Amino acid sequence: MTTMLGLSLTGRRVLFVGGGAVAARRVGRFIDEGADIHVVSPELGDEMRRAVTTHGLTWHARRVRSDDIAGAWLVHSATGDPRVDTAVAAWCESRRVFCVNTSDGAHGSARLTAETRSGDVLVGVASDAGVDPRRAVRLRDAIADALRAGTLPLRRCRRGGGRVDLVGGGPGPADLMTVRGRRLLAEADVVVADRLGPTDVLNELEPDVEIIDVGKRPGHHPVTQDEINALLVAHARAGKRVVRLKGGDPFVFGRGGEEVAACHAAGVAVEVVPGLTSVVSVPQAAGIPVTHRGVSAGIHVANGQGAVSASTRAALGDDTITTVVLMGVAALPRIVAAAREAGAPGSRPVAIVERGHTPQQRTTHSTLAEVERDAAAAGVANPAVIVIGEVARADLLLTAASDRERVTR
Repeated sequence: MTTMLGLSLTGRRVLFVGGGAVAARRVGRFIDEGADIHVVSPELGDEMRRAVTTHGLTWHARRVRSDDIAGAWLVHSATGDPRVDTAVAAWCESRRVFCVNTSDGAHGSARLTAETRSGDVLVGVASDAGVDPRRAVRLRDAIADALRAGTLPLRRCRRGGGRVDLVGGGPGPADLMTVRGRRLLAEADVVVADRLGPTDVLNELEPDVEIIDVGKRPGHHPVTQDEINALLVAHARAGKRVVRLKGGDPFVFGRGGEEVAACHAAGVAVEVVPGLTSVVSVPQAAGIPVTHRGVSAGIHVANGQGAVSASTRAALGDDTITTVVLMGVAALPRIVAAAREAGAPGSRPVAIVERGHTPQQRTTHSTLAEVERDAAAAGVANPAVIVIGEVARADLLLTAASDRERVTR
């Protein structure tokens, strides 16, 4: 039978017998724990030598002796010689010190679990029906995958201090969220969500998680930014874990900076988790690279709300720059006029990608001279990303592939 315990080894002596690859592979978790690690081995392999040098471990360059066990809380014997490992295990048994015997786990008094960590949660897996490390590793990996996907309950049952996590949800699909973002969602008590965030993941949350839809839309803000800031602070002050789930990246036209500032001003702990911004991901979904060697040397990102800035006008007039406009469908006439005034030719390619990374994705290819008419005829609507520049040519990558083939032949 095996009983699993969580050992606190910080500052306590752990003895490693052997300096080879197995010992080096396992010593890391004890380094992370802050244990007082002693290594006994006549020689060290490259990995263990790096660990000793980098982390200041104590190395005794000789063969192991029975008195090395004195003062150790845990011993790990991995010499590669079953006779030595068994002898070390016997010494430990006589001194009532737990020992991991890597040569014959059944004859050791302790075994290492297959571990995975998710935030402050540590999961260990061991087999109780004999030593079966491969089985434990496979199960550990399955649990790790579920933790990364945010499909296991991670919420704290005992209240701690409240906090706010601004999570960038990416362009929409749940599998384009970051692992960290999914984990924080699984830990949340309250989720304050945008319309453009990955709403499908909300259906996977526990039933008692409070979901607040602030539903901001271009030109229609049913919940003001000040009200959103107040919501975040109020729930965090009530001791809750709050996730502010936003589409794209919180700091790319997401007003995330204002929300972080509000939390700081209120003394609320806050963290920002980046997301895959629609600036690059939505054009990419339509096969448009926002930079391309020999075509575009840079990107200018603009917000379609408000007047066209001087910097945007300059970018629109530069044929080496790709201009990407977010929330810009209603501003299309202003953008086209600014581009033509900046000297951009009417033949400059334009692409409008609607509802990127969804089954309803649609791309309208046009030019500056024709895009207003084409967009109106197609009924283009937000959410959409506008790409202006030579990279927006519908045949760009096909042409580039043909050119490359001709060069290499």
